[in-house]
Amino acid sequence: MTQKPSAADIRQAKIDNAKMRDRDLATKLGISEAELVAAHVGSRDGETITRINPHPDQLMPLVSKLGEVMALTRNISAVHERVGTYGEYRSGPHAAMVLGHDIDLRIFPKHWVHGFAIDQVTETGTRRTLQVFDAAGDAVHKIFMREGSNHDAWAEVVAELTLDDQSEGVETVEAAPIEPAKQNPAKRDILLEEWGKMTDTHQFMRLTSKLGMNRLGAYREVAGEKWVRPLAISAVETLINKVSEAGQRTILFVGNPGNIQIHWGRLDNIKNMGPWVNVLDERFDLHLRNDHVAEVYAVEKPTKRGPAISLECFDARGMTIMQIFGMRDPKNDNDDLAQWHQLIADLPDLNSEEVSA
Repeated sequence: MTQKPSAADIRQAKIDNAKMRDRDLATKLGISEAELVAAHVGSRDGETITRINPHPDQLMPLVSKLGEVMALTRNISAVHERVGTYGEYRSGPHAAMVLGHDIDLRIFPKHWVHGFAIDQVTETGTRRTLQVFDAAGDAVHKIFMREGSNHDAWAEVVAELTLDDQSEGVETVEAAPIEPAKQNPAKRDILLEEWGKMTDTHQFMRLTSKLGMNRLGAYREVAGEKWVRPLAISAVETLINKVSEAGQRTILFVGNPGNIQIHWGRLDNIKNMGPWVNVLDERFDLHLRNDHVAEVYAVEKPTKRGPAISLECFDARGMTIMQIFGMRDPKNDNDDLAQWHQLIADLPDLNSEEVSA
């Protein structure tokens, strides 16, 4: 195996590649992003990096003191950025939540392993972020201070989170592989029957787990039936543009194993740049690698309020890249999401010869 670079080597590489994003430089060096950040722990050259307690039970109640910030959650194919203030935090040993219209998170605490507070002087001013990584050193969640944030609270928040261990470097493990599609043809009829009895979308994962399947496996199992329609790859970009044109509100999920971040609202300013489909709105940005999309489905799940219809896309490994649902108009109690349902219905089907075996 190739020996990993030392902390000093990493710092020099950062100097030599000053304009390169941390994630890209880490990839170039053959290390994780957390290892890149950890090599800079301490104070030097206008930068202070502090190891902090990453557990959401400690972090989330304090973050609200920072006022309006930018929350960022990503996977390898999509970046979800939302401006707002962290509100109500609900703890849980296996799953936790931050609830709010602006910042809405579903947190899986076991993946919040390494944390850092980064305070930098840059050409454009002071840049302050809190960053959390999983055991493999991959980013789980990042919080960026903005010009209007409560910078007076920064030192207090960091002090409360600071760990005794302020050593350089961090130990990481190999990232767990993405679970491929799990199907169970023997249980297909049961899946279809039980699917029709659902009254809440959250029942879906319990159902598939009980039948020895996962999300993508279940979609493949019943593709073409009432509940699941395979779509062309172009459907993702098409829907984002049509949603913008129609002024349709959405509920848009992007996540990784440690965190799911949710946007509630419109998608207005769409900019396509190379393989990237970008939403560049005042309080929400989405950056999607459209060339990573390998499978797309329109999915219907029964609920007490009517059908919940989503577009969901996956990469070639079977990882969920993004999910989009329609959002009812909060000013219209009679909104039955007819416009959203029509936008989904108009999306192009997957050509028959492209259907997964």
